[in-house]
Amino acid sequence: MSTKERIETLREYLKKNREYIGEVIFGYKTKEGKQFDIYLLIAIVISVIGVILSSNEQIKNSYGILFTLIEWIFTILFTIEYALRIYTAKNKRRYIFSFMGIVDLLSIVPTYLFFFYPPIHVLVDIRVIRLIRIFRIYGLTRYMRGANTMQIALRSSRPKITVFLLFLSITVTVIGTLMYIIEGQSNGFEDIPKSIYWTIVTITTVGYGDVVPLTAVGRFLAALLMILGYAIIALPTGIVSAEITKEVEQQKSNLKNKEILDKLDELQKKFDELKNESKDSG
Repeated sequence: MSTKERIETLREYLKKNREYIGEVIFGYKTKEGKQFDIYLLIAIVISVIGVILSSNEQIKNSYGILFTLIEWIFTILFTIEYALRIYTAKNKRRYIFSFMGIVDLLSIVPTYLFFFYPPIHVLVDIRVIRLIRIFRIYGLTRYMRGANTMQIALRSSRPKITVFLLFLSITVTVIGTLMYIIEGQSNGFEDIPKSIYWTIVTITTVGYGDVVPLTAVGRFLAALLMILGYAIIALPTGIVSAEITKEVEQQKSNLKNKEILDKLDELQKKFDELKNESKDSG
């Protein structure tokens, strides 16, 4: 059989089995789909471990050829999978430009770019985003729903968070300027931007210690900042938590309403059946 005939045979097979392949790749309800998810999970984990280990120069020098071979095997497999996803997708454009479609593409492109243009090796490690593809597995979709709840809560919190960030910006600017005036250049507060940087570091309770106030007033202000820092960390957490609670309660309410409507529909059907039976008997 010639190469042309083999390609034609493969094309005919894909055409006949397009729907089945799509159910295996995109689906999770079939036995084959679940098995595919398991194999995909194993492949993703092994490939990412390879990327992480190959970043170590000592390991790379000892097993570089092995890591390169493994990487190309998985890249080719992921490329075939990506091509099949495009081929079997009901809406190809929607899949290609979807978040997961872009992640699928970025998980394979760096290897090819590095092959054609070696200086780009610094960007090759972006392949670790393959881990995001784990969320394709059906058993992990509930975490995606949780992430969606978080996204809605953050969107609802945006006005309050915006006001909070505005207040925080004003606070660090004013206090940074005061510290510049109180401590001065001789104590390490060389200019207002550096003083604002010190204020941010202090108010977030990071405290690198590269610049410290030496005057009594400066230390008192620093102590107030540290105490204020705990409130500043707690405030946005409380805002987002309240919105998450509200969203979860809303989802529960919607689910309960849906269950009630389903029961009403069921009762309506039974009533219609009884009505029809009474007409028939009459």
